[in-house]
Amino acid sequence: MSSEELRPEEFAQAADAAIADALSKKHPHEQVAVLAQAGLCSVMADEADGGLGLDLAFALPIAHAAGRLQLPLPLAEQMLLARALAGTPCAAALVAGEQLAGIAWQGSLQAGSARLDHGPADWVLVADGDGAALLDLREAKHDTQATLDPDHPQLWLSLEGAPVLARLDARSWSALRRDAQLLLAEFANGAAEGALQATAAYLATRVQFGRPLSAKQAVRHLLARMRLLQEVSSAAIRRAMRPDEFGAPRDTRPGLAGAIANAAFVIEKAIHLHGGMGFTWELPLHPALRAVRKLDAAFHGLPQSVGRDFIESV
Repeated sequence: MSSEELRPEEFAQAADAAIADALSKKHPHEQVAVLAQAGLCSVMADEADGGLGLDLAFALPIAHAAGRLQLPLPLAEQMLLARALAGTPCAAALVAGEQLAGIAWQGSLQAGSARLDHGPADWVLVADGDGAALLDLREAKHDTQATLDPDHPQLWLSLEGAPVLARLDARSWSALRRDAQLLLAEFANGAAEGALQATAAYLATRVQFGRPLSAKQAVRHLLARMRLLQEVSSAAIRRAMRPDEFGAPRDTRPGLAGAIANAAFVIEKAIHLHGGMGFTWELPLHPALRAVRKLDAAFHGLPQSVGRDFIESV
C-alpha cells in the first residue's frame, strides 16, 4: 500500500477504537487477536506477510494510543518484529495475532537469561552477540519480579534449551533498536498525555471554596509545565526521525531518555494533583507510572550513556 494514500494521523482514531475493544477482553491472546484483526500488528509488516508495508511514521500514533490507553501488551514490539522478520512464517504469525512477541532489553543468549520488562510474550527477541535471536519461551522457566508492577510483573527468563525460531544479523538488530527507541518513546509520551488529559478533566470538575481547582494559578502553572514537557518529548521524537544537517541519521537515544523522564514527571504530578487518589483503582494513573518505570528499568543507564557520549563528542 502506498503511504501517499494515507496519513499517519488517520491511524490515531482507528488505534483508539481497536485498543479500547482489546481492553474489553481479559486474556492477552484475545487482546492481541483483536488488535491483529484491526490491522494494528501489521502496519509496518511486509505486504507478502499480510501487512501494510508502511513506515515508522504510521506506527507512532498506534504506540502513542497504546500508552495513553494503558494497553498492557507489547504492541510496539509486535509491530517491529512483524517487519524485521519479513518473509518468514514468524512474521505471518505475528501479523495474524497468532503469537505475542516481546523484546528483552536486558540479558542475552550467551548469558543464558534475559529480562522481559514489557510482556507477556510467547516469543522473545534477545541479544545474540552482535545480532539477536527470536526464542520460543512459552515453556521457559522464569522468576517473577513484581516490585515495580505486581499486576504485570517483569520476568527473568531462563533461555536454556529454548528453541531458536529466527535470527537477526547485526545490521537488522541495530535498525530494529533504533526504531524501537522511537516507538517506545512515543508509548511513554502517550502515557504522559493520558495522565495529563485525566488530570485536566478532574481539576475542571473538582470544586473547592466555590471554584474549580483548575482556576487556581498554581495549578494552572503546573498543568502548563506538564503540557510543555509532553510537547518537548513529541518534538524530540519527530526530530530524531529526520536526518541531521549533514544527512546522517540522528541518535534516537536522547529522545527515548527524555520521553521516559518527562513522562515520569508528568504522571507523578498528575497523581499529586489528584490528591494521591491516582494510586487507587478509582482514578487509575498508577498503571501508567508503572509502565514508564518498567521502561526506565529496561533501558537502565541510558541517560548516563547518552550524556557520556555527548561529552566525549565535544
